Amino acid sequence: MRASVAHVYSYAHSSSFETGYSGPELRLATSSRGKRPYFFHGGLRQPKRSADLLSTLMKVVRSRYHVPPAMLERILREADPVVTAGGDRLRFEGFSPCASVHARVDFLPDALEGKIVANGTTNVDFNAPMLAALSRLRHSSKVTLSVGSDEVKLETADRAVIEKKVDLPLRWLRSFVELQAHQVRMEPRFDVSGSELRRFLRSLPRGRIGGPPHWIVKSGRGLRLSRIASHEGVRIVAIERLRPLELLASFAESVSVRADPIRGGSGWVLDFGCARLEVTLSPEVWRGFSGEGQVLSILASDDWKQALPQVHASLRWESCIGTAQLATKIGIDENLASRTLAVLGVRGLVGFELRDSHYFHRELPFDLSLIEALHPRLVAARVLAEQGRVQPTSQRDGRREYFVASGNSEHYVRLSEGAEKCSCPWYGKHQGERGPCKHVLAAQIYEST
Repeated sequence: MRASVAHVYSYAHSSSFETGYSGPELRLATSSRGKRPYFFHGGLRQPKRSADLLSTLMKVVRSRYHVPPAMLERILREADPVVTAGGDRLRFEGFSPCASVHARVDFLPDALEGKIVANGTTNVDFNAPMLAALSRLRHSSKVTLSVGSDEVKLETADRAVIEKKVDLPLRWLRSFVELQAHQVRMEPRFDVSGSELRRFLRSLPRGRIGGPPHWIVKSGRGLRLSRIASHEGVRIVAIERLRPLELLASFAESVSVRADPIRGGSGWVLDFGCARLEVTLSPEVWRGFSGEGQVLSILASDDWKQALPQVHASLRWESCIGTAQLATKIGIDENLASRTLAVLGVRGLVGFELRDSHYFHRELPFDLSLIEALHPRLVAARVLAEQGRVQPTSQRDGRREYFVASGNSEHYVRLSEGAEKCSCPWYGKHQGERGPCKHVLAAQIYEST
């Protein structure tokens, strides 16, 4: 049975281009239920570039890298991008059907003519006619962007609200909440020009490049592909996941590349001055972000629970939330502030920006209060801890040892600063690369109570 979270989208109208008094108007239907029917209404200073960015985002959302063809149609129906109006910018984001690629387009203040009249996050209806209309925009086009509408009635005698009921796959939702755990660990690797990135992408063989991982390394001012592992390079599997960047790469003022030295994911940020395109690749294409479990250890502890309400209450739809500044503002330890922000990320209340390494406030338009309980390993670990299956054995030199009874077996767990081990087969197979096993989590829960 496929795990999912049911959610009903209500759209007052379909997304469309309409003719207004100043020219074409781009109207994005939203499922918002806030007090204001729209977040932003105004113009786009670079309509062609904005259209290309949104089209690239949708290319990622509709690209299949590891999804059985029989599942593709259903998954694409569920691939409504998320838009956030917060602070001074608009952000559009979404995942590929396999959840191994995340893409986000940030429209900065210089890209917009008008102001954000309300803060919020919602899904938007991006349909085929919308994509066709975007492809026809030119630099000279006059476009007004409305995210939502306060002019369309929800129900009249001859017109009804469009309702689109979707079973949101848990894999897709968990990818959103796992993403930040990978991004926070990413370290700068290199910066290149947009033209060099495009030259590199065009030099790659067409089609899929399978086999063992590759490494992308600097070569002079450009990039090259290598089979040799490199600490200065970027590990990548299924390099075709970077293909959507080829169209826009040469127009980017700069390209910043980051890598996760622990798990092997990477982040690519194309800066266009007034807008940015950020693409994050998971370590392995076949499991995406949703199967990682990187946030489970934080959820298993209780040290963040007291600080969580205060940190949450301090959020004001900021575009930049620095951990150190937040800790000073709230009056808590910086490490605790970092862990609390990670928990807020799990709950869909903050995202992470790779270029400047900070969080931003956004609230995903889903009921994510159930996400923690839907992590099978965490649920099983809580049961083990509650049933008294965790028994401490020794503690020395900062190392804590436990025996955890599970089923008919007893597993040895060792915890130490920044590392943990377990004698179970699951840990033996993954070696911690997909987060902690339920026995390690049970021991961590025992320590926090």
